[in-house]
Amino acid sequence: MARGRLQPSKFNSARLQPMLRLAILDDYASVALQMADWSPLDGRCRVDVIDRALAVPDEAADVLAPYDVLCHLRERTAMPRALIERLPQLKLVTITGAEHRTLDLQAARERGIVVCHSANRPGSGQGQGTPELTLGLMLALARSIAHEHGGMRAGAWQTTVGTTLFGRTLGVVGLGRVGRRVAELARAFGMDVVAWSPNMTAGQADAAGARLVPKHELFASSDYVSLHLVLGDRSRGIVGAAELAAMKPTAFIVNTARGPLIDEAALMSALAGRRIAGAGLDVFWNEPLAWDHPVRALPNAVLTPHLGYVVEESLRAFYEDTVENVVAWLDGKPIRIVV
Repeated sequence: MARGRLQPSKFNSARLQPMLRLAILDDYASVALQMADWSPLDGRCRVDVIDRALAVPDEAADVLAPYDVLCHLRERTAMPRALIERLPQLKLVTITGAEHRTLDLQAARERGIVVCHSANRPGSGQGQGTPELTLGLMLALARSIAHEHGGMRAGAWQTTVGTTLFGRTLGVVGLGRVGRRVAELARAFGMDVVAWSPNMTAGQADAAGARLVPKHELFASSDYVSLHLVLGDRSRGIVGAAELAAMKPTAFIVNTARGPLIDEAALMSALAGRRIAGAGLDVFWNEPLAWDHPVRALPNAVLTPHLGYVVEESLRAFYEDTVENVVAWLDGKPIRIVV
């Protein structure tokens, strides 16, 4: 933007400041600008949309160096210290959700960067996407939907025999907000629900309509295992070769939480060797998933590209809050600051 002098008598010879630059990150589906009214930023920020993943830190540092404001969608772009220290213009980061586990908050604070989060809106449908997708993956596995869909496109007709969810056992690993909703939906299908996590109590399981069992028993007795833990040092690789070996050869595992909860090599081996019936995966060890990753070629894996929270209800709430956060910061009154 060109600079020019204002009237000296009124503005004390101040110069026009360059317009702030704002980047909306990782808008893979190119919908961010339609999901909220961004007009309150007109004339205050130049808004750019980045619709692809940026490699961190080098590519991201090169592309994002000119920006004052970065608007994240969940944790698609990591923000480690190695990236933050290479963004000299950065003043505000907005995140969707309550936290961004791959953002180095201490590094941001040291630089004086404000970090704001979005709000949870009970009753809006926000937060229902992941539980519903979990059941969708279970149904896809039970009825070979992806396989039969491909067959129909190719001219085939009915080549598999499915099973019902009714009467089957679902093992839920983690009974937080998402895990509890998955348990509720599973019970509506007539499933028996068992549960386990490192700190779960019998009372917590009972309140969710599930039965607390030891970890080994959950994997050994379940027809479906669904993961709903937060990723951290203690939960990384919590499903490994031993857990997969305990599963029945007719059982499926579903992961809509975080890819590294499962040991990648152990799962690839179990699927390739048909030691379990299959997997429904919405999350992966590195995202976006490499085009040549071997899991893409496994016929007993149903794959979706981290769609859990990617529903209109969530995106509208996320981006409306993002605009509010940026406007409040521009007005010198930042809101929803991550502490």
